[in-house]
Amino acid sequence: MSWSFAENVLSLKFDALWTTAVALLLLIVGYGLRRRLRFFETFCIPAPVVGGLLMAILALVLHHNGGASVKFTTSLQSPMMLAFFTTVGIGGSLALLRRGGKALIVYLVFCWILAVVQNGAGAALAKLFGIHPALGVMAGAVSLEGGHGAAASFGPLTENLGVTGAAAVAIASATYGLIAGGLLGGPICKWLIDKNRVDIQASDDAIYQKSAAEVMHEGGSSEVTADGFMKSLCLVLVIMALGSLLSGYIARFTKGTNFSLPGYVTAMFVAVIFRNLNDHLHLVKINTKCVDLISDVALGVFLTMAMMSLRIWDLYDLALPLMGILLFQTLLIAALGVFVLFPLLGRDYDAAVMCAGFLGHGLGATPNAVANMGAVCERYGVMSHKAFLIVPLCGAVLIDLVGLPNIVWFINWCTAAPK
Repeated sequence: MSWSFAENVLSLKFDALWTTAVALLLLIVGYGLRRRLRFFETFCIPAPVVGGLLMAILALVLHHNGGASVKFTTSLQSPMMLAFFTTVGIGGSLALLRRGGKALIVYLVFCWILAVVQNGAGAALAKLFGIHPALGVMAGAVSLEGGHGAAASFGPLTENLGVTGAAAVAIASATYGLIAGGLLGGPICKWLIDKNRVDIQASDDAIYQKSAAEVMHEGGSSEVTADGFMKSLCLVLVIMALGSLLSGYIARFTKGTNFSLPGYVTAMFVAVIFRNLNDHLHLVKINTKCVDLISDVALGVFLTMAMMSLRIWDLYDLALPLMGILLFQTLLIAALGVFVLFPLLGRDYDAAVMCAGFLGHGLGATPNAVANMGAVCERYGVMSHKAFLIVPLCGAVLIDLVGLPNIVWFINWCTAAPK
């Protein structure tokens, strides 16, 4: 850590070690505040967002007062991001499609279509408002279907491509999405049930009786040990390395084409390929609890670093266009859920509960979806096993198989096109 004075301004520069220490401290504070303040728990706002925003707000105050500036060395952020998306890929077993049946296919394809529509609408509205179309993508599937994880990944990447304020827009949009998704899912589901006089009974099909967590962890160890953790970490690191190698080859092949494919996307797809080969060949036994632990730690560290490095003041000139885009996105997903998805899923109780989940993760994140569905099932006293299997599987894992390439394409298209 170092500091210097220039023109009566104190400049604080944190090296990689100090930055990591501050990030972990903020992450712990975030967990503590989330446990103590009901608001954060109610709207499923992640602990890294809570802790990281504290630092971002402090930096904003210092920036306004003109007394100090803060700079972090976030060299650990990229490897942690790579590790997180690798663990997402390891969870992407295509065998899950068979478990969910026709309803899962319908729901998943609809989510994939939503990702394309959100990005297209965001880019078009941004152009209409006179701002960079890539900022509309940041307020599209990047932050809404993608949540804070994708926002913290693609925001800085887009800024590196010359789009000022992309990271701040992505994080702000993801935070809005969490709150909006948590507020709208339950009431819209209740309205659907009341308006359509839906019978309060769930599917009794045996294929839906297992929870999503049980399905994703089938065949894996449920115990976390030092040996299991090291083996899982080795697996994740090897896949990360192969993904980075593949990304390098693609970068050389596409040099001069304005196309960019981040290393974490290739790592995720290498992980998906490995997982599905392993399901058939049984090369290694995947300890799902250890992989989940690595995922949680990696996401916590990289998201906290992304949040605490935010330059909130970059949002000033974008506030009104951003509000317009997000309001349109909210109305769009509500209309799609009510008038398209609900009929496609059968207009029954399971369909209504799944619409509550759809609004939760389509605007916010999978925990929002689970919280929305839980509140609805508690209200009516009937558990929808079908919804609790399909929605988390799609929202947490399978959606990224199309969602991430879609985001990459839109970012490349927007940054390559004339402004």
